[in-house]
Amino acid sequence: MRKFVIMGVQGSGKGTQSELLCGDLDLVHISVGDIFRWNVKNHTKLGAQVRRTMAAGELVSDDLVESVVRDRLHRHDWNYGFVVDGFPRNGRQAEFFMESFDIDGVIHLELAEDEVRRRVLSRRLCPNCGMDYNLIADRPRLEGRCDICGHELVTRPDDTPEALEARLRDYHEKTRPVLELFGRKEVVHDIDASPTADEVQQTIRDALRLPPYKPVAQNS
Repeated sequence: MRKFVIMGVQGSGKGTQSELLCGDLDLVHISVGDIFRWNVKNHTKLGAQVRRTMAAGELVSDDLVESVVRDRLHRHDWNYGFVVDGFPRNGRQAEFFMESFDIDGVIHLELAEDEVRRRVLSRRLCPNCGMDYNLIADRPRLEGRCDICGHELVTRPDDTPEALEARLRDYHEKTRPVLELFGRKEVVHDIDASPTADEVQQTIRDALRLPPYKPVAQNS
């Protein structure tokens, strides 16, 4: 069983790399952001709480994030392992994680802040079907419209310049110390997230000593 944590600033590609890693290794991608977005879209009680927090320009509390991750991990549907994305966010959560699970590796995606801003502020979301787009590398065929359902694309509430700056501050204040804590166990792999997604994925697999990555295009 393989258990990994993936960390990095917003826009560093955590979701993309998690999906690529999970795809052919039968791992489960546990994304805190995806869990929150699903709840917002489906108007759950948790979703309403998250929506109010984002509307106030604030970050979701650490206690709520920890509760969501605990509940998700307790489902035990990860027979071959998991990749956790967006957690832990502080030292207490990291201690809980290391006490509860034997982590096989922490993937830390490194990206310059000017590139983070460029990537994040170019992201768009379809509020109807949930498709993600990036105006830099993955533009919709019809500008401003989803390729799948034709709905108008929007900017995520947490992808505004103000929200991004808050996240960057939060990352440096809270998440950097988490990396130092994990580093005491020598399980942190610093990965340059600036190359293409396929190149980054192969670098991750080399660092973790996993089977080589085979892009879908090469298998067709």
